[in-house]
Amino acid sequence: MMDIEPLEIDWDYVVERLDRILDLGEECLTRRLAEYQLDPAIFRDYIAFRWIQYQEDGYLAEVANPNQVDHGELFGIDRILETLRRNTAQFVQRYPANNVLLWGERGSGKSSAIKGLLNLFFQDGLRLIEIHKEDLLQLPQITSLLREQPYRFILFCDDLSFGEQDPGYRELKALLDGGIEEPSENILFYATSNRRHLLAEHFSDNLDGQEIHPEEALADKLSLTDCFGISLGFCPVSQPVYLEIVHYLAQQRRLIIDDEELNQAALNWSKERDSHSGRVAKQFIDDLSGRLAMAGKVAPLSQ
Repeated sequence: MMDIEPLEIDWDYVVERLDRILDLGEECLTRRLAEYQLDPAIFRDYIAFRWIQYQEDGYLAEVANPNQVDHGELFGIDRILETLRRNTAQFVQRYPANNVLLWGERGSGKSSAIKGLLNLFFQDGLRLIEIHKEDLLQLPQITSLLREQPYRFILFCDDLSFGEQDPGYRELKALLDGGIEEPSENILFYATSNRRHLLAEHFSDNLDGQEIHPEEALADKLSLTDCFGISLGFCPVSQPVYLEIVHYLAQQRRLIIDDEELNQAALNWSKERDSHSGRVAKQFIDDLSGRLAMAGKVAPLSQ
């Protein structure tokens, strides 16, 4: 065998160069954000966006392939979907409408219910912008960019809740309840949460650095949820509805499996996860689809 001499690497030099590359990248991004101006044409060419935050600045990034959920594939929440569609129809037709909070069981379709609105109303000028809880401090900046645009915007925040140290609470409350600036008539805020009340139960002594009494904290905890004109609760999915979802998805995937065998496998799967949610049903079908495909038990899709 050939003797290969060990390669000598100047690690101090490598680290120095990497630090320089990172500094240049940060400098470039900072310059781009400083020069950022919203191009209204993006709302014509795209229907879904994300707010990208960087330090004190941010910008809208288009989503090329949005997840356009079909409300017809959501089971057991017909009343909720009807209310959500009615409110959104009022909004896109420029009639008064409400901010919306969807709360309840994990995996029960809260996020999908909101995403499905885009499929129904994008041709009416609806645009969906996903923001995270950490972006709430920049709500004034976001709304100022959108206020004069001839579209209707839903700011969508998934899995929203607040702890004692979370910033952004005051900005959200101002957006929902009105602050010194007049609310923008072309923006609504739709949020999902696993909590009915968005502030933690122990949210008591300090709010955004302000000392408050326990009874004031309780009032704040309740009042934030009250700022949503529509608050809809998602109950746990029943076993029959869970199996209905499973059978629908199995039919969509053209799986070749006996109904009784499918039921038993689906119930075993849900038992292991202690949940009958729609999310669990989809995860089960994803797993089953893979196993059946490996065994050659998936019917070919029609041409």
